[in-house]
Amino acid sequence: MSIILDETTPVLVQGVTGRIATFHTAEMLTYGTNVVGGVTPGRGGDTHCDVPVFDTMKQAVAATEATASVVFVPPPFAADAIMEAADAGIEYC
Repeated sequence: MSIILDETTPVLVQGVTGRIATFHTAEMLTYGTNVVGGVTPGRGGDTHCDVPVFDTMKQAVAATEATASVVFVPPPFAADAIMEAADAGIEYC
C-alpha cells in the first residue's frame, strides 16, 4: 500500500472556528500537518489558529490549492460539507 498523504499535503479544515476543530487544528499544526486554511461560512477574511479562514471551499481551494480536508462540522451538516469539498476539487476528504 502506498502513502497518499504526507507532511507536504495541503490540508483545509472545514468548520475551523468551532471548539473541537480549534483543538485539532492546533494539534495538527504542532505535529507538522500542512494546514493551509479553514472554512467557516460568514467568517471569511478572518485568521484562526494562524491560518486564513474562507467562506466557501471553492474560495479556499482557489486560494490555497489544497488537496485534502478534514471535517469538523455538526453531524446534520457533515454530508453537505463533504459534498462541498468534492465539488471544490478536494481529492481526499
